[in-house]
Amino acid sequence: MTIRVLVVDDQQLVRAGLRMLCQTAEDLEVVGEAATGSEAVRLADELRPDVILMDLRMPGMDGIRATERILATRPGAKVVVLTTFDDDDHLYPALAAGACGFLVKDASPAELLSGIRRAATGDHPFSPEVLRRVMDSAVTARATDDIPTPTQLPGLTDREREVLELVSEGLSNTEIADRLHVGITTVKTHITNLMTKTGASNRVRLAVLGLRR
Repeated sequence: MTIRVLVVDDQQLVRAGLRMLCQTAEDLEVVGEAATGSEAVRLADELRPDVILMDLRMPGMDGIRATERILATRPGAKVVVLTTFDDDDHLYPALAAGACGFLVKDASPAELLSGIRRAATGDHPFSPEVLRRVMDSAVTARATDDIPTPTQLPGLTDREREVLELVSEGLSNTEIADRLHVGITTVKTHITNLMTKTGASNRVRLAVLGLRR
């Protein structure tokens, strides 16, 4: 299966670099490039990519608004935010807009390619340092008021608590499976159960809950 990728960044050099990187992988195909948020919305509708690599800072419509617009019409699309170390103010709004993952622009080629593949399969790729910054922002954001406090948590099994702790460390499903010596399907089941029991709507909210514990 070929993963169709749309690259969105206002810097041509960044777009060219991401295209060249994706071309090194047989299972990835860059189907389009956009330099603005409005162009990203149009191409996402026309090209129907599986994964959208989204810059946040762009002239006109920024990446947050573009993410909202894209997911409003294509809720199954996977938007992975590409961020820099000075972009903290945009991280939680991008999460609230529906982004499924956050990667730093200077991540290794292997991490970027893995992040695209993980997003395409429904996982949530986060560079560990970005996940911590997102969670620091989310802990103080009003939008997290619906996340249960530790004293409100319903009964979790010991294994679910272990998984919750590892999610809060930024580990992927595969890494959690390796750490706990269980199958990845088992990890996905635990995460689904955690979301059901806690009411957390996504992986980052689970991570925030784990930090509060």
